[in-house]
Amino acid sequence: MIFVTNFIQQLRTAIEDYMIFLGKFSIFGYESVRLFFKKPYRMDQLVKHLEFVANKSIFIICLTAFFTGMVLSFQIYLGYKTINSENLVGPTVGLGIFRELGPVLTGLIVSARAGGAMAARLGTMRVTEQIDAFAVMGINPKQFLIGPRIIAALIAMPLLNGVFCFVAMLGAYFISVYLLNLDSAVFIDKLKVWLNPQHLNEGLFKAFVFGGLFGTICTYRGYHTKGGAKGVGEATNSGVVNSMVLIIVSDFFLTKMIRLFLVWTGL
Repeated sequence: MIFVTNFIQQLRTAIEDYMIFLGKFSIFGYESVRLFFKKPYRMDQLVKHLEFVANKSIFIICLTAFFTGMVLSFQIYLGYKTINSENLVGPTVGLGIFRELGPVLTGLIVSARAGGAMAARLGTMRVTEQIDAFAVMGINPKQFLIGPRIIAALIAMPLLNGVFCFVAMLGAYFISVYLLNLDSAVFIDKLKVWLNPQHLNEGLFKAFVFGGLFGTICTYRGYHTKGGAKGVGEATNSGVVNSMVLIIVSDFFLTKMIRLFLVWTGL
């Protein structure tokens, strides 16, 4: 009985601590984004971080997307083959990619690659007192260092998700037509019938939210790093892990919210 009581108490404490963390990083992100739109504007920093988050993620996004499309098509084909519905492989893959796998996998990949680097760089700047030096020189660290990174993540994620979806469908088309011998005209026609811009917009919206999540969490962890080199490693690890967990958890709630919105608006 004591064990159960202690477990419940520890669980409640952990939940309370995590809710406090969610509140702190939300306020941190809001303040940083708000400062970005005040003079002096840091557009040069925004372009710099956009290049880092978006351009340098293109290769790994395309590689992951192509093989994701192929393996998903193959697995769905094996299932549909048993009921002679192979022609539905295309739209099924499209719905899965556009609405779920595209934004989620893009978020996980970019948060691991770019988010971890954000946390590490800011953590290093914190422990070497470079962030304090910005404040001494009269430069707001949140405006100069944090705001452009978060805005860059918000802009880059929907764009990268669009690339992921396109390349994944290329992979699905390649394996379906050239390896599984499905008819290319039927594959494309079924996509036109079953898919519409609403499905892509749903994924783009999710990617936008995921960009804000990993950008804010990773910069928050890096900005508040303590403890020298060890603290930098812990901040990087914490930023990436928390970003991935929240992306997966928030995906469920976003999906429910979108469904309720569509029902409410009659779309």
